[in-house]
Amino acid sequence: MYSYIDNFIYYLETERNYSHHTVVNYRRDLFDGIDFFAGALGKKDSDLMPSDLDMKLVRAYLGDLFYSGLAKSSISRRLAAWRSFYRYLGREGLVDRNPLKRVSSLKPEKRLPHFLFKEDCAALIESAGDGFPLALRDRALLEVLYSTGIRVGELVTLDLKDSNPGGGELLVMGKGSRERVAPMGRWAADALYSYLDAGRPRLVRNTEERALFVNFRGGRLTDRGVRKIIKKYVSRMGIQNTVSPHTMRHSFATHMLDNGADLRAVQEMLGHKNLSTTQIYTHLTKERLRQVYLNSHPRVKMDISE
Repeated sequence: MYSYIDNFIYYLETERNYSHHTVVNYRRDLFDGIDFFAGALGKKDSDLMPSDLDMKLVRAYLGDLFYSGLAKSSISRRLAAWRSFYRYLGREGLVDRNPLKRVSSLKPEKRLPHFLFKEDCAALIESAGDGFPLALRDRALLEVLYSTGIRVGELVTLDLKDSNPGGGELLVMGKGSRERVAPMGRWAADALYSYLDAGRPRLVRNTEERALFVNFRGGRLTDRGVRKIIKKYVSRMGIQNTVSPHTMRHSFATHMLDNGADLRAVQEMLGHKNLSTTQIYTHLTKERLRQVYLNSHPRVKMDISE
């Protein structure tokens, strides 16, 4: 099975041009399944073959994941990885039946994304200050995340050539190698100017370094590094809720729609392939309006008290 998976991963990297992050997730999800299937069949994992799987075994695997407490979204992702793998095997003529063909997908959980209020976003950004090189970097990083709504993976892959603060935009490489221009506000552009002028030159040691955002050693900042930076300022502010780079993205989308932005325009700015992905934020806005109504209307409050 491992050799088939290696070929599949190579196919994703070369022919489908999937990102490194996506490929790593596929590999991890498939390897997790191998451990279960081999154990259930009493085989060594190295002896497992694609033809060993059947619908009953796959359903047992999904049940094991469910009862282990894994989130539905994670279970669905693993199921999707195995579906893709067997579709690949079928196209290559390596299997004559697909054990996942009649396995139903899980109904997704209706979870609204967590976001920050505008005042909290501003306070978080301003908590970085604007003094030392790292503070200049952090301020620019937070401003860019909130101003553009780009993903953390897109942020850390930005090169110097992708930045145009004078024009108020960034050139972003999104999922599926889809390139887009992300508009950037004046505060983000000013913060980026300050970082490029007085911050980055004092951090970078290798003049050939292309990364826009660098760590304290002068190398490219990682998504894990960005998460640690945000966690530091969130802790400093005493915010109780978990705040991640994606929280900034959710906040961007929510605030744009709250202020009357067109849904399709927000879809383009977020780099969503499907409009349905962006529509989750309209549900979020409606829920906020509902809570405001329930908390504010005198007749509603009177009914509740009675």
